[in-house]
Amino acid sequence: MNQPTTCIDVLCVGQATYDLIFSVPAHPGTDEKVFADRFAGCGGGPAANAAITVARLGFKAAFAGYLGDDLFGSKHWQELLDDGVDTRFIVRGKAPTPLSAILVKPDGRRALINYKGATRPLNAGAVDYSNLEAKVMLFDGHEPNISLQLARYARYNGIPTVLDAGSVHEGSIGLLDLSDYLVASEKFALQYAGDIHTALRRLAETAPAAVITLGENGLIWQRGNEQGELPAYPVIAIDSTGAGDAFHGAFAAALAAGQDWLDILNYASAAGALCCTKTGARPGLPTCEEMQDLLR
Repeated sequence: MNQPTTCIDVLCVGQATYDLIFSVPAHPGTDEKVFADRFAGCGGGPAANAAITVARLGFKAAFAGYLGDDLFGSKHWQELLDDGVDTRFIVRGKAPTPLSAILVKPDGRRALINYKGATRPLNAGAVDYSNLEAKVMLFDGHEPNISLQLARYARYNGIPTVLDAGSVHEGSIGLLDLSDYLVASEKFALQYAGDIHTALRRLAETAPAAVITLGENGLIWQRGNEQGELPAYPVIAIDSTGAGDAFHGAFAAALAAGQDWLDILNYASAAGALCCTKTGARPGLPTCEEMQDLLR
């Protein structure tokens, strides 16, 4: 019996983690103990956070990736369901759900420790997307095998693709030539080319549009021969964890909605800024109402 076709706005492909977030007065030095002022535990991961952002902004989202059959995987699964994210493209297994321990200072800056254990990227055929129709696909590069397969499928079928290029690794580099919108962090840009302007030029030669996000300094972009910059929204930053994920999710959602280029950048910038106003990535991902209030 054929399964019904799943029609969504954005399919987010990549990593799902569980985050343990400690608010600390300062990042500890060698052999130093610090005491956390606050603690939060919630789901995380670039693509998973982007999927929840898409859903909270009123769009149809799905996540494709891996979660373990453990406590953290089950809690993350339930969070995705609670926010209305389609979970039919998630693979569960005995390998652990990746964990992240995040230390957040009072100025919002953070340090992060990630643990994957025996968890490995999914095989290319692990996800069945034969009955999927998506307006946009977003990749974070952390599931390279299924991502390459889906990116080629998207290119063949004219589906726009967005790459969340957070850092230079095999998965992100492998998707550069298959992505229509390269949205890179400052960290990626410096690793990739040594300075942000050289990186922007090189990325714009690879894809139709390139963006480099610069945190509180806004962003720079190039689309064809056009270039520009956009300042960040002025907010009181509490925790920058997940701001990039919110930016990417909102970017993909606005793209799916057919917004104009500068409106897409403005919309995504607002989402990233709002995420900085709360502790933890998942609690900080904005809702449609919060976005409307800020955009006014």
